[in-house]
This record gives sequence, C-alpha cells and structure tokens, in this order.
Amino acid sequence: MPLYEHVFISRQDLSNAQAEGLIEHFGTVLADNGGKLVDHEYWGVKTMAYKINKNRKGHYAFLRSDAPSGAVQEMERLMRLHDDVMRVLTIKVDEHAEGPSIQMQKRDERDNRRERR
Repeated sequence: MPLYEHVFISRQDLSNAQAEGLIEHFGTVLADNGGKLVDHEYWGVKTMAYKINKNRKGHYAFLRSDAPSGAVQEMERLMRLHDDVMRVLTIKVDEHAEGPSIQMQKRDERDNRRERR
C-alpha cells in the first residue's frame, strides 16, 4: 500500500486532550477503510504566519500512514468537514523516515543549546 504523511492544524481553543483525540479519531477512520496509522506526533500549539479563521495559533499534528488512496481521500474529506480542523496537508512518500520528525528533532536540539550556556 502507498505511504503517506499528513499534517493538520486544529483550532487553538481546543485542549491538548481534544487535539490528541482528533489524531485517534482520524486514525480509526483510516483503519475502518483498510489502512493503518503507522506513527503519529503531536507538535503542540504553534504560532502561524497568518491568521486562519481569526486564529493566530493552532494545534499541529503529524501522522504517518500506510493506506489505500480511498482511505486517505475519506480521511481528508472528514477532516475538511470537521469544524475543529483548519488546514490539512497530505504528501505521498516513498518510505517513512525512522525516528522522530524534523519538527521534534529541532526541539531536542534547542534543549541541548540551552544546556551549554
């Protein structure tokens, strides 16, 4: 099956538990349609470059999936209909990278720089 990476931004006024609940919800949507959620990361609340629907910040989430295209299309459709999800980006990849994403690695590097001071 094809491999995909998804990033979605949800509204800033959600709690962390609700934002992580969206990850589980969309993972079950993939599973119900014949795919599987390989890995997921919750990146936290981040400031956006511009306002989207009067929101300056948003909860960012990253998903790696192994699913047929029909399952991904259904998940994207439900994401776009969901009131809490503001933006969705899906990319087809040849293989999933091992370990944490670049976004999580940057956070680790920042912590190491502070220790040196």
